[in-house]
Amino acid sequence: MGKLTEIRWHGRAGQGVVTAGELLAEAAMEEGKYFQAFPDYGPERMGAPIKSYTRISDGPIEVHHQILYPDVVIVVNPNLIGAVNLTEGLKEDGIAIINTPDSPAEVRQKLGLKGGKVATLDATGIAMDTLKRDIPSTLMLGAVAKVTDLVSLDSVVRRAKELLGEKLRPEVVEANVVALKRAYEEVTSDQ
Repeated sequence: MGKLTEIRWHGRAGQGVVTAGELLAEAAMEEGKYFQAFPDYGPERMGAPIKSYTRISDGPIEVHHQILYPDVVIVVNPNLIGAVNLTEGLKEDGIAIINTPDSPAEVRQKLGLKGGKVATLDATGIAMDTLKRDIPSTLMLGAVAKVTDLVSLDSVVRRAKELLGEKLRPEVVEANVVALKRAYEEVTSDQ
């Protein structure tokens, strides 16, 4: 097995957390990497906290279970801070990418993180400004592309265009591309 990166997504049911994890996996596949993407379903209802997982590797992935010790945690809904243990099991040198207008230092303090890297992005603000809807999950992929070396922004944009192009009008797809690029440019991290 090559270098394996394990990612845990946190959001609320209906926010597209599962779709964003799958889109990340497909972008990695486009770059010749191996992947897994799967949700953690229970008796969730619309709006309930939900987790999803993505694994990306340079070689075949031989593990098939929930991710307990992630390298990266992505939080799509910031109101989960304090309601759910978002950083449970996060590796010491792990990365937390949070959808919030707060600074990385403020989020680090709220989460009680000592090591690793914290990155923040106001994905909700970008979504409302660009898409006119509160759908930040896909935009978090722009932050992932910038903060990690897992996938390129170009791969994410191509996969988003393909996936969204099957369901949405061309102008909506283009607005999503603009939003993804803004997310890539506007994410900030403390390292």
